[in-house]
Amino acid sequence: MATNRLEILKQMVSQDPNNSFARYGLAMEYVNSGDFAEAVEEFRVLFERDENYAAGYFHAGQALEKLGRVDEARGVYQKGIEVTTRKGDSHTRAEIEAALDLLPT
Repeated sequence: MATNRLEILKQMVSQDPNNSFARYGLAMEYVNSGDFAEAVEEFRVLFERDENYAAGYFHAGQALEKLGRVDEARGVYQKGIEVTTRKGDSHTRAEIEAALDLLPT
């Protein structure tokens, strides 16, 4: 079933590369399958096209952490805090702040 979802999401993104919801779904499908490198790439493209897609920052940071890319995760979390503050999304901001606080210094 997961492969089917992955293929459907890939098709959706290829038909409409600016569909932020589909690209976020594709990135999350990669996260759920443990393919963190692909997930990070999809999050990167998502943020290039729609930097205000706040839900992605927490998961992008988590994927970067899984890859051992802690400094990059820190930067993604910080950008996510900026975006969520600007949007008034205090719940998502709190999740991102908590993840940032848990990073090694």
